[in-house]
Amino acid sequence: MSRIALVTGGQRGIGLGIADALVTAGYKVALASRSRPDSPDVVAALQQLGSDAAYFTHDLQDIEGHASLFEKVERQFGQVSTLVSNAGVPARVRGDMLDIQPDNFDFVLGINLRGAFFLAQEAARRMLEMSGDAYRSITFVTSVSASMVSVERAEYCVSKAGAAMMAELFAVRLAPHGVGVFELRPGIIETGMTEGVKDKYTARIEGGLVPAQRWGQPEDIGSIVVPIADGRMAFATGSAINVDGGLAIPRL
Repeated sequence: MSRIALVTGGQRGIGLGIADALVTAGYKVALASRSRPDSPDVVAALQQLGSDAAYFTHDLQDIEGHASLFEKVERQFGQVSTLVSNAGVPARVRGDMLDIQPDNFDFVLGINLRGAFFLAQEAARRMLEMSGDAYRSITFVTSVSASMVSVERAEYCVSKAGAAMMAELFAVRLAPHGVGVFELRPGIIETGMTEGVKDKYTARIEGGLVPAQRWGQPEDIGSIVVPIADGRMAFATGSAINVDGGLAIPRL
Protein backbone atom coordinates (compact mmCIF):
# COMPACT_ATOMS: atom_id res chain seq x y z
CA MET A 1 0.00 0.00 0.00
CA SER A 2 1.37 3.39 -0.99
CA ARG A 3 2.21 5.92 1.68
CA ILE A 4 0.88 9.37 0.83
CA ALA A 5 2.44 12.66 1.96
CA LEU A 6 1.23 16.22 1.47
CA VAL A 7 3.99 18.83 1.58
CA THR A 8 2.97 22.47 1.50
CA GLY A 9 5.47 24.73 -0.23
CA GLY A 10 7.07 21.60 -1.65
CA GLN A 11 7.97 23.04 -5.03
CA ARG A 12 11.22 24.69 -3.93
CA GLY A 13 13.75 25.18 -1.14
CA ILE A 14 13.24 23.28 2.10
CA GLY A 15 9.92 21.87 0.89
CA LEU A 16 11.51 20.38 -2.22
CA GLY A 17 14.27 18.86 -0.11
CA ILE A 18 11.59 17.22 2.04
CA ALA A 19 9.57 16.05 -0.97
CA ASP A 20 12.66 14.57 -2.61
CA ALA A 21 13.55 12.62 0.53
CA LEU A 22 10.01 11.27 0.83
CA VAL A 23 9.83 10.20 -2.83
CA THR A 24 13.20 8.48 -2.48
CA ALA A 25 11.85 6.65 0.57
CA GLY A 26 8.91 5.32 -1.42
CA TYR A 27 6.17 7.86 -0.71
CA LYS A 28 3.82 9.39 -3.21
CA VAL A 29 4.00 13.12 -2.60
CA ALA A 30 1.47 15.86 -3.23
CA LEU A 31 2.95 19.34 -3.43
CA ALA A 32 0.76 22.34 -2.65
CA SER A 33 1.38 26.07 -2.89
CA ARG A 34 0.00 29.29 -4.37
CA SER A 35 2.25 29.01 -7.44
CA ARG A 36 0.79 28.41 -10.88
CA PRO A 37 1.19 24.84 -12.16
CA ASP A 38 3.22 26.12 -15.10
CA SER A 39 5.61 28.21 -13.00
CA PRO A 40 9.31 27.34 -13.45
CA ASP A 41 9.67 26.13 -9.84
CA VAL A 42 6.74 23.73 -10.13
CA VAL A 43 7.80 22.39 -13.53
CA ALA A 44 11.36 21.81 -12.33
CA ALA A 45 10.20 20.18 -9.10
CA LEU A 46 7.95 17.70 -10.89
CA GLN A 47 10.73 16.86 -13.35
CA GLN A 48 13.04 16.18 -10.43
CA LEU A 49 10.56 14.14 -8.39
CA GLY A 50 9.08 12.08 -11.22
CA SER A 51 5.79 10.24 -11.47
CA ASP A 52 5.39 9.73 -7.72
CA ALA A 53 4.71 13.44 -7.24
CA ALA A 54 1.88 15.73 -8.27
CA TYR A 55 1.16 19.41 -7.82
CA PHE A 56 -1.99 21.11 -6.50
CA THR A 57 -2.48 24.87 -6.46
CA HIS A 58 -3.73 25.98 -3.06
CA ASP A 59 -3.52 29.15 -0.98
CA LEU A 60 -3.18 28.49 2.77
CA GLN A 61 -5.29 31.58 3.40
CA ASP A 62 -8.21 29.82 1.70
CA ILE A 63 -9.48 28.06 4.81
CA GLU A 64 -12.67 26.96 3.09
CA GLY A 65 -10.61 25.29 0.36
CA HIS A 66 -8.59 23.02 2.66
CA ALA A 67 -11.08 20.15 2.45
CA SER A 68 -11.10 20.39 -1.34
CA LEU A 69 -7.30 20.13 -1.43
CA PHE A 70 -7.38 16.87 0.52
CA GLU A 71 -10.17 15.53 -1.68
CA LYS A 72 -8.13 16.21 -4.81
CA VAL A 73 -5.07 14.51 -3.35
CA GLU A 74 -7.18 11.53 -2.25
CA ARG A 75 -8.64 11.13 -5.73
CA GLN A 76 -5.20 11.00 -7.31
CA PHE A 77 -3.13 9.17 -4.70
CA GLY A 78 -5.23 8.05 -1.73
CA GLN A 79 -5.58 9.13 1.89
CA VAL A 80 -2.84 11.38 3.29
CA SER A 81 -0.99 9.75 6.18
CA THR A 82 1.77 12.37 6.37
CA LEU A 83 1.32 16.13 6.39
CA VAL A 84 4.41 18.31 6.29
CA SER A 85 3.28 21.86 7.00
CA ASN A 86 6.21 23.70 5.47
CA ALA A 87 4.80 26.61 3.45
CA GLY A 88 5.33 30.05 4.91
CA VAL A 89 6.18 33.62 4.08
CA PRO A 90 8.84 35.98 5.45
CA ALA A 91 8.23 39.49 6.69
CA ARG A 92 7.17 41.69 3.77
CA VAL A 93 9.42 44.48 5.02
CA ARG A 94 12.45 44.09 7.28
CA GLY A 95 12.93 47.00 9.61
CA ASP A 96 12.14 48.52 12.98
CA MET A 97 9.38 46.51 14.65
CA LEU A 98 7.90 49.80 15.84
CA ASP A 99 7.07 50.55 12.21
CA ILE A 100 5.26 47.29 11.36
CA GLN A 101 1.96 47.93 9.62
CA PRO A 102 -1.10 45.88 10.61
CA ASP A 103 -1.69 44.57 7.09
CA ASN A 104 1.86 43.22 6.90
CA PHE A 105 1.51 41.63 10.34
CA ASP A 106 -1.81 40.06 9.36
CA PHE A 107 -0.41 38.75 6.07
CA VAL A 108 2.39 36.81 7.76
CA LEU A 109 0.24 35.40 10.55
CA GLY A 110 -2.60 34.67 8.15
CA ILE A 111 -0.41 32.20 6.26
CA ASN A 112 2.19 30.99 8.76
CA LEU A 113 -0.21 30.54 11.66
CA ARG A 114 -3.90 30.77 10.79
CA GLY A 115 -3.68 28.97 7.47
CA ALA A 116 -1.33 26.31 8.82
CA PHE A 117 -3.54 25.69 11.86
CA PHE A 118 -6.69 25.04 9.89
CA LEU A 119 -4.90 22.89 7.31
CA ALA A 120 -3.53 20.74 10.13
CA GLN A 121 -7.00 20.62 11.66
CA GLU A 122 -8.40 19.26 8.41
CA ALA A 123 -5.56 16.73 8.17
CA ALA A 124 -6.05 15.60 11.76
CA ARG A 125 -9.77 15.03 11.32
CA ARG A 126 -9.15 12.91 8.24
CA MET A 127 -6.32 10.98 9.88
CA LEU A 128 -8.57 10.06 12.80
CA GLU A 129 -11.08 8.60 10.33
CA MET A 130 -8.48 6.46 8.53
CA SER A 131 -8.74 2.70 8.86
CA GLY A 132 -5.83 0.29 9.03
CA ASP A 133 -2.58 0.45 10.94
CA ALA A 134 -0.62 2.92 8.80
CA TYR A 135 1.34 5.40 10.91
CA ARG A 136 0.09 8.97 10.62
CA SER A 137 2.00 12.14 11.36
CA ILE A 138 1.94 15.91 11.11
CA THR A 139 5.22 17.81 10.98
CA PHE A 140 5.35 21.58 11.31
CA VAL A 141 8.42 23.21 9.77
CA THR A 142 8.90 26.37 11.80
CA SER A 143 12.24 28.10 12.38
CA VAL A 144 14.86 28.84 15.00
CA SER A 145 12.99 32.15 15.02
CA ALA A 146 10.37 30.41 17.15
CA SER A 147 12.69 31.10 20.07
CA MET A 148 15.44 33.39 18.72
CA VAL A 149 14.60 37.09 18.42
CA SER A 150 15.04 39.10 15.21
CA VAL A 151 13.57 42.53 15.91
CA GLU A 152 13.72 43.51 12.24
CA ARG A 153 11.15 40.79 11.38
CA ALA A 154 9.07 40.57 14.51
CA GLU A 155 5.90 39.35 12.83
CA TYR A 156 7.76 36.36 11.40
CA CYS A 157 9.12 35.45 14.84
CA VAL A 158 5.66 35.78 16.38
CA SER A 159 4.20 33.50 13.72
CA LYS A 160 6.83 30.82 14.30
CA ALA A 161 6.53 31.01 18.09
CA GLY A 162 2.79 30.54 17.67
CA ALA A 163 3.39 27.59 15.34
CA ALA A 164 5.58 25.98 17.99
CA MET A 165 2.68 26.06 20.45
CA MET A 166 0.39 24.84 17.67
CA ALA A 167 2.57 21.75 17.24
CA GLU A 168 2.42 21.00 20.96
CA LEU A 169 -1.34 21.41 21.03
CA PHE A 170 -1.87 19.02 18.14
CA ALA A 171 0.62 16.56 19.67
CA VAL A 172 -1.33 16.35 22.92
CA ARG A 173 -4.70 16.16 21.19
CA LEU A 174 -3.66 13.41 18.77
CA ALA A 175 -1.28 11.30 20.90
CA PRO A 176 -4.02 9.02 22.27
CA HIS A 177 -4.89 8.10 18.68
CA GLY A 178 -1.34 7.24 17.62
CA VAL A 179 -0.87 10.28 15.39
CA GLY A 180 2.60 11.76 15.84
CA VAL A 181 3.16 15.50 15.73
CA PHE A 182 6.58 17.11 15.46
CA GLU A 183 8.16 20.51 14.99
CA LEU A 184 11.34 21.08 12.98
CA ARG A 185 13.22 24.34 13.46
CA PRO A 186 15.57 25.00 10.53
CA GLY A 187 18.37 27.47 11.00
CA ILE A 188 20.25 29.21 8.19
CA ILE A 189 19.38 27.13 5.13
CA GLU A 190 20.74 27.72 1.62
CA THR A 191 17.66 28.31 -0.53
CA GLY A 192 16.33 30.91 -2.93
CA MET A 193 14.83 32.75 0.04
CA THR A 194 18.28 33.32 1.57
CA GLU A 195 20.10 34.09 -1.69
CA GLY A 196 19.92 37.83 -1.10
CA VAL A 197 21.74 37.60 2.25
CA LYS A 198 24.19 34.84 1.30
CA ASP A 199 27.37 36.93 1.53
CA LYS A 200 26.32 38.42 4.86
CA TYR A 201 25.55 35.09 6.47
CA THR A 202 28.47 33.20 4.92
CA ALA A 203 30.81 35.59 6.70
CA ARG A 204 28.92 35.19 9.99
CA ILE A 205 28.85 31.39 9.66
CA GLU A 206 32.58 31.32 9.03
CA GLY A 207 32.97 33.60 12.04
CA GLY A 208 31.37 31.05 14.36
CA LEU A 209 27.65 31.89 14.28
CA VAL A 210 26.89 28.26 13.34
CA PRO A 211 29.00 25.72 15.25
CA ALA A 212 28.81 23.27 12.33
CA GLN A 213 30.53 25.99 10.23
CA ARG A 214 28.40 25.51 7.13
CA TRP A 215 25.10 26.48 5.57
CA GLY A 216 22.23 24.09 6.11
CA GLN A 217 20.83 22.38 3.03
CA PRO A 218 17.22 21.40 2.23
CA GLU A 219 18.22 17.74 2.36
CA ASP A 220 19.24 18.21 5.99
CA ILE A 221 15.58 18.75 6.84
CA GLY A 222 14.39 16.04 4.45
CA SER A 223 16.58 13.44 6.15
CA ILE A 224 14.75 14.04 9.43
CA VAL A 225 11.23 14.05 7.98
CA VAL A 226 11.52 10.50 6.62
CA PRO A 227 12.01 8.68 9.96
CA ILE A 228 9.23 10.82 11.43
CA ALA A 229 6.85 9.85 8.62
CA ASP A 230 7.88 6.20 8.86
CA GLY A 231 6.95 6.11 12.54
CA ARG A 232 10.47 5.45 13.76
CA MET A 233 10.18 8.37 16.19
CA ALA A 234 6.60 7.72 17.28
CA PHE A 235 7.18 7.85 21.05
CA ALA A 236 8.96 11.21 20.65
CA THR A 237 5.72 12.88 19.57
CA GLY A 238 5.58 16.54 20.56
CA SER A 239 9.31 17.01 20.11
CA ALA A 240 10.80 20.18 18.67
CA ILE A 241 13.97 19.41 16.73
CA ASN A 242 16.50 22.09 15.86
CA VAL A 243 17.97 21.53 12.40
CA ASP A 244 20.49 24.33 12.54
CA GLY A 245 24.03 23.03 12.98
CA GLY A 246 23.99 24.12 16.62
CA LEU A 247 22.95 27.72 15.94
CA ALA A 248 20.32 27.83 18.68
CA ILE A 249 22.51 26.39 21.44
CA PRO A 250 23.05 29.14 24.06
CA ARG A 251 26.72 30.11 24.30
CA LEU A 252 28.81 32.62 26.20
